[in-house]
Amino acid sequence: MNVKSFFDHDSHTASYVVYDKEGGTSAVIDSVMDWNNKNYTTDTQSAEEVIAFIKEHNLTNEWILETHMHADHLSASQHIKKAVGGRIAIGDKISVVQTTLKGLFNLNDSFITDGSNFDHTFADGDEFTIGDLKAKAVHVPGHTPADMMYVIEGSIFSGDTIFMPDVGTARCDFPGGDAEALWDSIQKILAYPDETKIYLCHDYPEGKGRDVSFMTTVAEEKRENIHVKTGTNREEFLKFRAERDATLDLPTYIFPSMHINARAGELPGMEDNNATYLKIPINWWKKSNV
Repeated sequence: MNVKSFFDHDSHTASYVVYDKEGGTSAVIDSVMDWNNKNYTTDTQSAEEVIAFIKEHNLTNEWILETHMHADHLSASQHIKKAVGGRIAIGDKISVVQTTLKGLFNLNDSFITDGSNFDHTFADGDEFTIGDLKAKAVHVPGHTPADMMYVIEGSIFSGDTIFMPDVGTARCDFPGGDAEALWDSIQKILAYPDETKIYLCHDYPEGKGRDVSFMTTVAEEKRENIHVKTGTNREEFLKFRAERDATLDLPTYIFPSMHINARAGELPGMEDNNATYLKIPINWWKKSNV
């Protein structure tokens, strides 16, 4: 297995191209569409780097994989699909997230809630291939109800479930988030052999005296993760997560991300004045149980 990583410093997101060989088959994991939050405009610079790599190495792109419906960056899945092909795929519990968002944003019936706007949805345990590479989708809810990790040739692409040991674990305060489910999902990861590589979706190294890093191992997480290292019990984790999540502001790009990523990377439809709009709830997000 070959892995090429890309890091978007603005959203702290790691994206990957996984491929079997030169001139072979690839998959893109957790792509990024650049977003200017002052001007509310999109740009494709990050995606073009991924596309250029795929073309340079003469790869046939088979998949555009999302580990979950991201709330901190926009997916470039549609742009990448148009440029190099690939089926856009996510976990089948995306329908739960879409149904929640439809209520949260009071969206009309044109908003799809059954996952069918994605080319493929994976159930827990589904096996698939990336050319000669064997892969498996594993449901790891908690951060959101629909999180998936992809185990490819024995390496884990974990999404937001777990981070570098000095950063810890994902928040659980988004609608449908569940700290108990996250604890159980992390135990799935830590049950893999110690030498298993874990490719992360984000890194936040600021103030930690180190450079950006987004690959760790099960052994390192068990030994050093500040939230779930060996010796931490479920009750301690749940108490910490509840207290920590209560203090967190929302991600900067959460509202454009949710509107667009829930549509498999498509912008909302144009209205009769040829403009596209986002809906943003005011004052009540943290109080909502939707």
